[in-house]
Amino acid sequence: MREQVISAFFTLIEVIIGAWAVGVALFDVFQSIVVPRMTARSFRISPLLVRNLWALWRRLGQQMAMGEKQEDFLGSFAPLALVFLIAAWVTTLIFGYGLLLYALKSQIRPSPDNLATAFYLAGTSLLTIGFGDLVAVGTLARFVLLTAAASGLAVVALGISFMFTLHGSFQKREVQVLTLDSRAGTPPSGVTMLETFCKYDMMDSLPATFAAWEVWSAEILESHRAFPLLYYFRSSHDSESWVGSLGAVLDAATLVLTTIEAGPKGAAKMMYGLGSHAVLDLAHFLNLKHDNEPGVERLEFELARQRLARAGYKVSDDEESWQEFQKLRGVYAAPLNAMARHFIIPPSQWIGDRSSVAHLHQHAKQIHQEQVKAA
Repeated sequence: MREQVISAFFTLIEVIIGAWAVGVALFDVFQSIVVPRMTARSFRISPLLVRNLWALWRRLGQQMAMGEKQEDFLGSFAPLALVFLIAAWVTTLIFGYGLLLYALKSQIRPSPDNLATAFYLAGTSLLTIGFGDLVAVGTLARFVLLTAAASGLAVVALGISFMFTLHGSFQKREVQVLTLDSRAGTPPSGVTMLETFCKYDMMDSLPATFAAWEVWSAEILESHRAFPLLYYFRSSHDSESWVGSLGAVLDAATLVLTTIEAGPKGAAKMMYGLGSHAVLDLAHFLNLKHDNEPGVERLEFELARQRLARAGYKVSDDEESWQEFQKLRGVYAAPLNAMARHFIIPPSQWIGDRSSVAHLHQHAKQIHQEQVKAA
């Protein structure tokens, strides 16, 4: 009698754990692929796996010198994480269905004599192999096997569609990033972008450019919140990243609003509003800590202001424009740089690795001193 009670207790535990594992896996597949939006935080396989795997991958990448080797290593993370994620779903389902089948071993012929055999039966059913060496003869066991087979087909089909969705969104994102090369340089810079538009007499197209990047920002916000694995897909081109490109266009819009007197203020304001909103939301989703500093020193700003004046722009009063620039850039600069550090993007003028700030500060100071002497 005591042995029967103990056996019934362990059978109940197997059913509970097995059903929980199956539920967790199917819920995560549903939330990750089918639901096109960010969902409430709960215990899920995909965020846990991707974030912990990236922490390890990032740490290994930081041990490498910056260059092509590091970029290749970091760039392989997202495709590999996708494979690991699908494998994790399948493995969890096999584990869950295996426990359920072991609890129902009396309804299977020949009866599984250990968990490994039950996991084998669950795996062959989930992958719809069906060797026929183990056969369900009871109603509940047949139901579990049929459910496992249906789950396997669903996960494989959804996994394939998920892969195509991610790559489609990635390619659409990168097309816009590539168009910034000739306008803002590589890596991109907001100051260089404005210089290019003035140099080639393209000021009439600047509002349309801001409008296009406003739409792009909305698409990034929507797609990356729905499918967070997109965060980790890196550009296939050297010295480029979606984070740096977004920052460069935001910097250009901020300079138009604060420093350039005759510019497309309306288009710049729309881009600034949606772009800043995207940066704040995306950084918040990643739980990245940051302050509210503008991330640019006064002499760096003065150097940029002088470049814009030489390019042909009429610039605003330096003190007034500096105060306004600090205020507006302080909204998005810190979370943007937090993302840049988190993803180890190629550094650009005001975004990413700021180890060169001391050199820029000294260079700007020398220029300023020369101008004072000349005056």
